[in-house]
Amino acid sequence: MTMELRRSPLHDRHAALGAKFAPFGGWEMPLEYAGGGVLREHSAVREAVGVFDVSHLGKARVTGPGAADFVNSCLTNDLGRIGPGKAQYTLCCDDATGGVIDDVIAYLHGDDHVFLIPNAANTAEVVRRLRAAAPPSVEVVNEHEDYAVLAVQGPRSAELVGSLGLPTEHDYMGFATAGDLTVCRTGYTGEHGYELVVPAGRAVAVWDELFAAGEPLGLRACGLGARDTLRTEMGYALHGQDLSVEITPVQARLGWAVGWNKPAFWGRDALVAEKAEGPRRTLRGLEALDRGIARPHMTVYAGEQAVGEVTSGTFSPTKKVAVALALVDTAAGLEDGATVEVDVRGRRAAMRLVKPPFVKPQVK
Repeated sequence: MTMELRRSPLHDRHAALGAKFAPFGGWEMPLEYAGGGVLREHSAVREAVGVFDVSHLGKARVTGPGAADFVNSCLTNDLGRIGPGKAQYTLCCDDATGGVIDDVIAYLHGDDHVFLIPNAANTAEVVRRLRAAAPPSVEVVNEHEDYAVLAVQGPRSAELVGSLGLPTEHDYMGFATAGDLTVCRTGYTGEHGYELVVPAGRAVAVWDELFAAGEPLGLRACGLGARDTLRTEMGYALHGQDLSVEITPVQARLGWAVGWNKPAFWGRDALVAEKAEGPRRTLRGLEALDRGIARPHMTVYAGEQAVGEVTSGTFSPTKKVAVALALVDTAAGLEDGATVEVDVRGRRAAMRLVKPPFVKPQVK
């Protein structure tokens, strides 16, 4: 049986813009729009402003006495590093192996209130695990379809969001509320930007306001195609490719998102042991030296020895060269700058190991 795909509350707006739709995480979402395509949408974000409908992202609310302490005892990062009004990138890991169940943005409202944004396909599993571990005083509610999320990204994003009377001056990873709408200084593009968490019933009105105000600023609707090229240029991990139950934060070089000094979080023992021993493979950046675009699951070679596997790959519209992320065996002893080859459909394409990001980020 074919699973029926969920639709964003903005689906009709996307259709009116000539969107090409694709399934993603159980949702039917816009891949790109007519009259522009991925390259123009990508450029709009780097040069002006773009808006993404990312309502497929999950939403879950954890409330009750000790809610923040409870979340902190489960997820990897340390909520003690931030205060109310701040968001934090964190990971939900398997307790036994340390593999990544999902990566999550946690909005800390206070000691008794944390709002979580997981990935679409993993929301139910993250909620299930939290509910199973929660004490009687803490409630975990799945609000996946109660809210839409609009990502407004690019150098003119503050101008656009501010023109709607919404707050824009908070620091990176800070958030502010305006009635029932939350504005967070976050994004997945490397540009200055905001993510607007909007009640689903208000999504169309906010979308229309953004486009009415954004036309003179060069605003474009952007789909998941441009979202992928933008995030890959930044070296940002995508769960299901660069992160998974088989890939740990240590292997993905996300140790900065782990509160190593915390007494407890899911996967702590496995991750501490892996960090001490050293991972058998690590996520590395690849930049093409000739033609050929590396794609997921392609093999990386050092000479005739297979030393890794590509997890993400695309053509960088900004650099005009192919870039990729790959899990590379640490035993190969390859340093940044070393030349490797990727088997691109039977042809060896030369690529150089580099440290991401591939494009200088503008977020501050």
